[in-house]
Amino acid sequence: MSNQVLENNGHAIAVMPLGDSITKGPYTPGGYRLPLWQMLVEEDGYAIDLVGSLQDGPPELPDRDHEGHSGWRIDQIRKRIAGWLRRSQPEVVVLLIGTNDMAQGYQLDTAAQRWLALIRDIHQQQPQTSILVGSLPPLEDPTLNERVEAFNVAIADLAARERSNNVPLTFVDIYDYVSVDQLADGIHPNREGYRQIATAWRSPLAEILDRRPNTPEENAARFFQ
Repeated sequence: MSNQVLENNGHAIAVMPLGDSITKGPYTPGGYRLPLWQMLVEEDGYAIDLVGSLQDGPPELPDRDHEGHSGWRIDQIRKRIAGWLRRSQPEVVVLLIGTNDMAQGYQLDTAAQRWLALIRDIHQQQPQTSILVGSLPPLEDPTLNERVEAFNVAIADLAARERSNNVPLTFVDIYDYVSVDQLADGIHPNREGYRQIATAWRSPLAEILDRRPNTPEENAARFFQ
């Protein structure tokens, strides 16, 4: 947690960046987490605490906790999510997952349902946690990108249904923000691609943060009422 967060009366909203290597940032250290931190904390003045079992990122990112697991598919994230939630107690989960399922051609017919099962696991374990979830960014390979587009359509529909059932879920169409010329290797965004992802997250996440408790007393009341 950064000094800037600590200066805000010791309270910060716990945000878990969750996903695969796109969350981690293999070619651009910190991935979207760095520009998103700069936008929300340094520019907009929000107090957030990034949480997760992993730590990495550039020196200019003060808070480097996350759950971005390189090479992991939806099912692999789902197997570990319960423990991560118990450990970190996030108030907001920022989820971007499914690229490895598409790239590996792993059980494509059920990928969207696995994604939905993960969403429901998060909500069942922590029903007060807000979930901010994105569509997948494009892939350079046309065949793989067709898979991404089909997956994105499916999860957008599932997200709308979950939201209509009062799940605190916000869907962000990341795909429209990133172009294939903003990919470092045909899969992972370059620096500009990550800035675009952060831009996509910025307003929806700010809206969620505005609805969260903003004092330690309110936060404690939420957990122990």
